[in-house]
Amino acid sequence: MHADPAPQGALGRFRRRYGSALELVVILLVVVLAVEVTLGVVFRAFGRSLAWYDEVASVLLAWLTFYGSALASVYRAHISCPELVEQASPATQRALRIVAQLLVIAFFALLGWVGASILPIIAGETLVSVPAISMAIVQSVIPISCALILLAEVAHLFALLRPAGAAAAQASALSDGLH
Repeated sequence: MHADPAPQGALGRFRRRYGSALELVVILLVVVLAVEVTLGVVFRAFGRSLAWYDEVASVLLAWLTFYGSALASVYRAHISCPELVEQASPATQRALRIVAQLLVIAFFALLGWVGASILPIIAGETLVSVPAISMAIVQSVIPISCALILLAEVAHLFALLRPAGAAAAQASALSDGLH
Protein backbone atom coordinates (compact mmCIF):
# COMPACT_ATOMS: atom_id res chain seq x y z
CA MET A 1 0.00 0.00 0.00
CA HIS A 2 1.17 3.52 -0.62
CA ALA A 3 1.18 6.10 2.10
CA ASP A 4 -2.17 7.79 2.49
CA PRO A 5 -1.74 10.84 4.67
CA ALA A 6 -4.88 11.57 6.64
CA PRO A 7 -6.58 14.51 4.97
CA GLN A 8 -7.10 17.68 6.95
CA GLY A 9 -10.23 19.76 7.16
CA ALA A 10 -13.75 18.66 6.33
CA LEU A 11 -12.64 15.62 4.32
CA GLY A 12 -10.45 14.42 7.17
CA ARG A 13 -13.23 14.89 9.72
CA PHE A 14 -15.67 13.06 7.46
CA ARG A 15 -13.31 10.09 7.00
CA ARG A 16 -12.61 9.85 10.75
CA ARG A 17 -16.30 9.95 11.67
CA TYR A 18 -17.26 7.60 8.87
CA GLY A 19 -14.52 5.18 9.93
CA SER A 20 -15.73 5.32 13.54
CA ALA A 21 -19.32 4.59 12.47
CA LEU A 22 -18.20 1.60 10.39
CA GLU A 23 -16.05 0.38 13.27
CA LEU A 24 -19.18 0.30 15.44
CA VAL A 25 -21.06 -1.70 12.80
CA VAL A 26 -18.20 -4.19 12.49
CA ILE A 27 -17.83 -4.49 16.28
CA LEU A 28 -21.57 -5.08 16.61
CA LEU A 29 -21.44 -7.81 13.95
CA VAL A 30 -18.47 -9.48 15.68
CA VAL A 31 -20.32 -9.44 19.02
CA VAL A 32 -23.55 -10.79 17.50
CA LEU A 33 -21.62 -13.52 15.66
CA ALA A 34 -19.71 -14.46 18.82
CA VAL A 35 -22.92 -14.65 20.87
CA GLU A 36 -24.67 -16.68 18.16
CA VAL A 37 -21.79 -19.16 17.85
CA THR A 38 -21.51 -19.46 21.64
CA LEU A 39 -25.25 -20.17 21.90
CA GLY A 40 -24.94 -22.77 19.16
CA VAL A 41 -22.10 -24.53 21.00
CA VAL A 42 -23.87 -24.41 24.38
CA PHE A 43 -27.14 -25.72 22.99
CA ARG A 44 -25.33 -28.47 21.08
CA ALA A 45 -23.46 -29.45 24.28
CA PHE A 46 -26.83 -29.95 25.98
CA GLY A 47 -28.11 -32.04 23.06
CA ARG A 48 -30.54 -29.35 21.93
CA SER A 49 -28.95 -28.10 18.68
CA LEU A 50 -30.36 -24.93 17.20
CA ALA A 51 -31.72 -25.60 13.72
CA TRP A 52 -30.82 -22.11 12.49
CA TYR A 53 -27.33 -21.86 14.00
CA ASP A 54 -25.17 -22.75 10.96
CA GLU A 55 -27.12 -20.76 8.40
CA VAL A 56 -27.32 -17.61 10.51
CA ALA A 57 -23.63 -17.86 11.40
CA SER A 58 -22.79 -18.04 7.69
CA VAL A 59 -24.89 -14.96 6.97
CA LEU A 60 -23.32 -13.04 9.84
CA LEU A 61 -19.83 -13.98 8.67
CA ALA A 62 -20.64 -12.79 5.14
CA TRP A 63 -22.03 -9.53 6.50
CA LEU A 64 -18.93 -9.09 8.66
CA THR A 65 -16.75 -9.61 5.58
CA PHE A 66 -18.63 -7.07 3.46
CA TYR A 67 -18.93 -4.38 6.14
CA GLY A 68 -15.32 -5.05 7.17
CA SER A 69 -14.33 -4.40 3.56
CA ALA A 70 -16.06 -1.03 3.72
CA LEU A 71 -14.12 -0.25 6.89
CA ALA A 72 -10.87 -1.32 5.21
CA SER A 73 -11.68 1.05 2.34
CA VAL A 74 -11.93 3.98 4.73
CA TYR A 75 -8.51 3.19 6.23
CA ARG A 76 -6.93 2.26 2.86
CA ALA A 77 -6.15 -1.15 4.33
CA HIS A 78 -6.89 -3.31 1.30
CA ILE A 79 -4.12 -5.28 -0.36
CA SER A 80 -2.33 -3.37 -3.07
CA CYS A 81 0.79 -3.73 -5.15
CA PRO A 82 2.38 -0.26 -5.29
CA GLU A 83 5.84 -1.31 -6.45
CA LEU A 84 5.20 -0.56 -10.14
CA VAL A 85 3.53 2.75 -9.42
CA GLU A 86 6.33 3.84 -7.09
CA GLN A 87 8.91 3.35 -9.87
CA ALA A 88 7.20 6.00 -12.01
CA SER A 89 7.76 9.74 -11.83
CA PRO A 90 5.66 11.64 -9.26
CA ALA A 91 3.32 13.00 -11.95
CA THR A 92 2.84 9.54 -13.45
CA GLN A 93 2.31 8.05 -9.97
CA ARG A 94 -0.46 10.54 -9.33
CA ALA A 95 -2.11 9.79 -12.68
CA LEU A 96 -1.87 6.03 -12.12
CA ARG A 97 -3.38 6.33 -8.64
CA ILE A 98 -6.27 8.40 -9.98
CA VAL A 99 -6.93 5.93 -12.81
CA ALA A 100 -6.75 3.00 -10.37
CA GLN A 101 -9.14 4.81 -8.04
CA LEU A 102 -11.59 5.42 -10.89
CA LEU A 103 -11.44 1.70 -11.80
CA VAL A 104 -12.15 0.72 -8.19
CA ILE A 105 -15.10 3.13 -8.10
CA ALA A 106 -16.44 1.76 -11.40
CA PHE A 107 -16.13 -1.83 -10.15
CA PHE A 108 -18.03 -1.20 -6.92
CA ALA A 109 -20.66 0.89 -8.71
CA LEU A 110 -21.26 -2.02 -11.09
CA LEU A 111 -21.25 -4.60 -8.29
CA GLY A 112 -23.66 -2.49 -6.24
CA TRP A 113 -25.98 -2.01 -9.21
CA VAL A 114 -26.01 -5.75 -10.04
CA GLY A 115 -26.45 -6.58 -6.34
CA ALA A 116 -29.44 -4.24 -6.08
CA SER A 117 -30.96 -5.51 -9.31
CA ILE A 118 -31.09 -9.11 -8.05
CA LEU A 119 -32.86 -8.27 -4.79
CA PRO A 120 -36.37 -8.20 -6.32
CA ILE A 121 -35.64 -11.48 -8.11
CA ILE A 122 -34.79 -13.31 -4.89
CA ALA A 123 -37.31 -11.51 -2.67
CA GLY A 124 -39.61 -14.54 -2.59
CA GLU A 125 -36.86 -16.89 -1.37
CA THR A 126 -36.06 -17.32 2.31
CA LEU A 127 -33.45 -18.86 4.54
CA VAL A 128 -34.03 -22.60 4.84
CA SER A 129 -33.84 -22.71 8.64
CA VAL A 130 -35.51 -19.32 9.24
CA PRO A 131 -38.25 -18.90 6.63
CA ALA A 132 -39.21 -15.52 8.10
CA ILE A 133 -35.98 -14.02 6.74
CA SER A 134 -36.02 -13.15 3.05
CA MET A 135 -32.94 -13.79 0.93
CA ALA A 136 -33.32 -10.21 -0.26
CA ILE A 137 -32.55 -9.06 3.29
CA VAL A 138 -29.57 -11.42 3.48
CA GLN A 139 -28.21 -10.35 0.09
CA SER A 140 -28.86 -6.65 0.68
CA VAL A 141 -25.39 -6.58 2.17
CA ILE A 142 -23.96 -6.45 -1.36
CA PRO A 143 -25.47 -3.16 -2.58
CA ILE A 144 -25.31 -1.60 0.89
CA SER A 145 -21.63 -2.42 1.40
CA CYS A 146 -20.86 -1.32 -2.16
CA ALA A 147 -22.47 2.05 -1.40
CA LEU A 148 -20.41 2.29 1.79
CA ILE A 149 -17.22 1.37 -0.08
CA LEU A 150 -18.05 3.88 -2.82
CA LEU A 151 -18.41 6.62 -0.22
CA ALA A 152 -14.93 5.83 1.13
CA GLU A 153 -13.41 5.48 -2.34
CA VAL A 154 -14.91 8.74 -3.64
CA ALA A 155 -13.60 10.52 -0.53
CA HIS A 156 -10.16 9.09 -1.31
CA LEU A 157 -10.50 10.20 -4.94
CA PHE A 158 -11.15 13.75 -3.73
CA ALA A 159 -7.96 13.53 -1.66
CA LEU A 160 -6.05 12.30 -4.74
CA LEU A 161 -7.41 15.13 -6.87
CA ARG A 162 -6.15 17.86 -4.54
CA PRO A 163 -3.28 19.85 -5.97
CA ALA A 164 0.00 17.93 -5.67
CA GLY A 165 1.62 20.66 -3.57
CA ALA A 166 -1.17 20.55 -0.99
CA ALA A 167 -0.80 16.78 -0.60
CA ALA A 168 2.98 17.04 -0.24
CA ALA A 169 2.72 19.82 2.33
CA GLN A 170 0.15 17.81 4.25
CA ALA A 171 2.31 14.68 4.15
CA SER A 172 5.26 16.71 5.41
CA ALA A 173 3.17 18.17 8.24
CA LEU A 174 1.94 14.69 9.14
CA SER A 175 5.46 13.24 9.22
CA ASP A 176 6.69 16.18 11.33
CA GLY A 177 3.96 15.43 13.84
CA LEU A 178 5.03 11.79 14.08
CA HIS A 179 8.60 12.53 15.23
